[in-house]
Amino acid sequence: MDPLSLADDRARDPFEEALEAAVAGLPELYAAQLTTVAVVVEQEASRAQLDAVGAHGLFGLYQGVPRTAYGAEHAPVPSRITLFRGPLMRHHPRPDGLRDAVEETLIHELGHHLGISDARIDELQTIRRAQGR
Repeated sequence: MDPLSLADDRARDPFEEALEAAVAGLPELYAAQLTTVAVVVEQEASRAQLDAVGAHGLFGLYQGVPRTAYGAEHAPVPSRITLFRGPLMRHHPRPDGLRDAVEETLIHELGHHLGISDARIDELQTIRRAQGR
């Protein structure tokens, strides 16, 4: 049997599908920024990551220097967005809900990369949801 046909028969990872859809559906403003930040996936947030932001749980985390900061291109540590697979999948077990949550989390963290505050990101996402996107 052809090994490629076996790969087609296996179920795809729902998180990877949700992430691919989220990236493909990004507005151009955000999609252009993917070249200036690493996007990584981890199973769970570490204690240090949770403590750094004073959170009990996280779907995603931005670490780095926002693009709006003077000299950001010379920052000693590259900017990084981490998406946490475990919490996202536990809170959104249905594929459509997972896809929406991954997209919203990715956009939220990219907003931080662009120097946008949590309050403003929340406003923009509320508007986006009201427009059905």
